[in-house]
Amino acid sequence: MALIRIALIGLSSRTHPSPRTTGGVAWAARAHLPYLLSPRGRARYQIVGLLNSSLAASQAAIAAHNLDPAHVRAYSSPAELAADEEVDLVVCSTRVDKHYETVIDSVREGGKDVFCEWPLAEDVTRARELADEVRKQGRRGMVGLQGLKAPVVARVKGLLEEGRIGKVVSSEFRAFGGLNERAGVPEGLAYMMERKVGGNVVTIGFAHLFDMVLSTLGELKSLKGDLHLQRPENQLKDASGAVVKTLRSDVPDLVLVSGKWEESSIMQKNATLHFRLRRGPPFPGEPCLVWTINGEKGEIRIVSPHTTFIQLGHPNESHLIEIHDFATDKVETVEWDWADWQKDLPFPARGIGALYEAFADAKNGRAKEDYVTFDVGAKRLETIHGLLEDWQREQ
Repeated sequence: MALIRIALIGLSSRTHPSPRTTGGVAWAARAHLPYLLSPRGRARYQIVGLLNSSLAASQAAIAAHNLDPAHVRAYSSPAELAADEEVDLVVCSTRVDKHYETVIDSVREGGKDVFCEWPLAEDVTRARELADEVRKQGRRGMVGLQGLKAPVVARVKGLLEEGRIGKVVSSEFRAFGGLNERAGVPEGLAYMMERKVGGNVVTIGFAHLFDMVLSTLGELKSLKGDLHLQRPENQLKDASGAVVKTLRSDVPDLVLVSGKWEESSIMQKNATLHFRLRRGPPFPGEPCLVWTINGEKGEIRIVSPHTTFIQLGHPNESHLIEIHDFATDKVETVEWDWADWQKDLPFPARGIGALYEAFADAKNGRAKEDYVTFDVGAKRLETIHGLLEDWQREQ
């Protein structure tokens, strides 16, 4: 099969991002590049171009990451990238409010496939426009929601499909995180205090976890939200941890939702969901995440002591899957693991690598689209912005 030729948007020239730095620029280097430069990635993809904020910034990134300037082009604008006929897939890993403006030309005029990090866009209108345009042009659009590819999720889905607990009657999800501090934020993430930017604890942290639940148990037929902003005053901190100034947030930091499922092969009619995410760390000694799935014949429990985002993994990984058989009253620990090729990648790149694998399989006709498409991504964003708008009307 021919290599899929990639142009990356948002690969910073920084090769060693600060531990306090997250978001688009650092994420491209930490999560995308390791897979693309791995033997497995090189067998499927070829990086042929980079786009940053300027031609000089694009050229600096090519040099910083030891990419061959003879084979990797530096672009000065989204229009220049869109016009390059030697690009098959545009990968956008910038801050969310730059997604639309940097990829729309590549879809509408360049006829290219797009892999866009989550959230798809800063608002529902632009997300819908991107999804509609991808469909209109007959292209593929993939969103960076990697929960459905997590090995923990795959293992749990397998247990449900085997009928180990009978049909699901309820599920409860309790997590902490989204940002490491309750009321502190690093300078590079100050935008997460502004709803209008589109990237925050609700649209990113909650969305990743919520999508993982739906990818495992199916789409809900109804959903109600109960959002709260408990700590509107936030301390902006520099790289050393020193407080620079105080910011006022307009983003909820406690998200509670409840919903019901339709009957399915794994779900009882009107099976319920209760979901809770609170920003910041848990009570000392408590796990970051506990997810239970209660069935007719048993119950599954997933516990993550060290990380909220189990789709990413953690160096001290000890995600635990247990299953309680009601008939025997015995509790069994269920084994799970990353694929061997994923173990050779840093944790942030493992889930992203799985998305690249799924995209290549679909592109080359070896499998159906086993990833979150732009259409589904726009639907997810519409649901989440609906929760935020309902909360705003109540203020």
